[in-house]
Amino acid sequence: MNVTIKELEAYLLDCYGNGGIDQSLFMKLVEEIGETAEVLNKKAGRKAHGSEDLQHQLGNELADVIHYAVAIAALNGLDMNKFILEKDKTASVKYGHRTNLEQFVLAKRGGRPGASGNGQNG
Repeated sequence: MNVTIKELEAYLLDCYGNGGIDQSLFMKLVEEIGETAEVLNKKAGRKAHGSEDLQHQLGNELADVIHYAVAIAALNGLDMNKFILEKDKTASVKYGHRTNLEQFVLAKRGGRPGASGNGQNG
């Protein structure tokens, strides 16, 4: 099963809409980012680890990061799909990427085969 950003936003708004507090969710987000950093340090050999499945741990920690980031967005009525596409277009131009996220997705879906360029629409 694949979940869209909009579906995740709706679900998290349903979960946190009656009492979710931005600051509490933000503190959880920061905590999860710290846990992600710890796993990455273990993967890089900067921190000792036993027989832990670091790939699995990393996946779990990143899922938590996404969960809390999208929850904060949902509580504030932000359309993250829109912001992700807009931010990527700006970054694609700034960093000279050959394509942007929107063009990439459209090409993958068959809407604009071979889409490329400087990251701008057109």
